[in-house]
Amino acid sequence: IPPLPGHSIIWRKHNQNLETLGAVLADHGYVNRFMYGGYARFDNMDAYFSGNHYRPIDRGEFPERHRGFANIWGVADEHLYDYALEQMDRDAASGKPFLMHLMTTSNHTPFTFPEGRIDLPRGRQGAVKYSDWAVGRFIEQARTKPWFKDTVFVLVADHCASSKGRASLPPENYHIPAILYSPAHVAPHTDTRLASQIDLVPTVLDLLGLPERTRFIGRSVLRSYPDAGRAFIATYQKLGYLTPARLVVLSPGRQVESWQLNARQEIVAPVRQPDPLAAQAIGVYQETARRARDGLLQHVGLTAGPRMQ
Repeated sequence: IPPLPGHSIIWRKHNQNLETLGAVLADHGYVNRFMYGGYARFDNMDAYFSGNHYRPIDRGEFPERHRGFANIWGVADEHLYDYALEQMDRDAASGKPFLMHLMTTSNHTPFTFPEGRIDLPRGRQGAVKYSDWAVGRFIEQARTKPWFKDTVFVLVADHCASSKGRASLPPENYHIPAILYSPAHVAPHTDTRLASQIDLVPTVLDLLGLPERTRFIGRSVLRSYPDAGRAFIATYQKLGYLTPARLVVLSPGRQVESWQLNARQEIVAPVRQPDPLAAQAIGVYQETARRARDGLLQHVGLTAGPRMQ
């Protein structure tokens, strides 16, 4: 779903058995795990994932051999990946398809990582390069596994390093990478259409050959759009609706901002009110809030056979 104002759904009441990727895949016989290099009680992740068809595993459960380097946020990415590979091997050996949801911590303050891995010192740039090194090492190790061919790897950021700019929600500071990798099934290409984080789950389900779910507000990027693309960006109080040429920002007190964007999605000028796009933005966010209020985000089971993991 698009973001809700105020508290995230991870902190709200009645946030169990939601229509999540884990819930859908559980219907199809998948083993779902959420593995985090830090402590999962942070941000209520332990309770949230436990209540939504995942088995959480955090640094407190890591065996000693996978705790070599850690900082206040968690173990180094390479240790997370090594333990995840062991767990995926066990799940594959059981004959069940699996979902392994990994959340890394190395590309985060205080930007420390094991010595001797890359040619940059510790710091922001070094942490970025180390995170890249760790991902590459993980993929190369996974490539040797019998389950690699029929597995989809999804790499996506949760946010950028800064959100300050001319407007309250500067679009250029919300542009994050998303990579879907399954060389036996997906030909290399770049899709430059505007999309959002909530579009990843419908896209993954599309890749797996599983039915689209009507309760997901996102849409598969493997299909044509009825428009030029859209994305949802937000802070705790402000909700943004982004198109390739426009940005609408909704704020408390029924405040509405509309901005014209250039080709690089940088703000160039305000748009005179009333803006027809504002009604579309309000409609999407109100529908999301209505579903949350009325319990319409809950999971309804469905059974069919899986293809990939």
